[in-house]
Formats: sequence, structure tokens, C-alpha cells
Amino acid sequence: MANEAQQKEEGKKTKRTSAKKREIQDQRKRLQNRAFRSEVRSMIKQFRDCVESKDSEKQKACLASVYSLVDKGVNRAIFKRNKANRIKARLTAAMYAKTK
Repeated sequence: MANEAQQKEEGKKTKRTSAKKREIQDQRKRLQNRAFRSEVRSMIKQFRDCVESKDSEKQKACLASVYSLVDKGVNRAIFKRNKANRIKARLTAAMYAKTK
């Protein structure tokens, strides 16, 4: 009781335990999402290296893995559906542009 009165005098609001828990969960999820986005970017770079090597089998395998990761990102609400479609379309166009 004395502690609450002291905090009211200072003008600070206390956080409820549910707000603290939500903050911890948000921070954990933010780190997971950041790691996932980094993984997707790394896979895209790997795909671009495959395109430069002009090995069609390797290109298709890398493209399939990028598709898979991006679709997982959409399911986990890390990417919006249109962004995922745009990424996939651009990578596919890049692959076919280099093969010509």
C-alpha cells in the first residue's frame, strides 16, 4: 500500500503483470521474425549466386527453397501475400532472363 502511494506521488504508472508478459513475448517474437527474414535474405543471395553460375538444376532447387521459405513467412504473418508474390515473380524473372 505504501509502495503504491509512493508511486502515485511520483506520477509513474505501474505496469500490470500481463503487460510485462506481453512485452517479453513481443520481444521474443520480434527476434524470431528478424532471424527468419535474415534467413530468407540469405537464401535469396544464394539463389542469385546460383543464377550467376548458370546451373539450371541448382537454380531450380534454390528457387524452390526460396518459394518455400517465403510461403512459410506468409503463413506466419511475417510477409504480406502480395510482397511474397512480388519476391517470387522477380526471382523467377531473373532466373529466366539469365538463361536466355
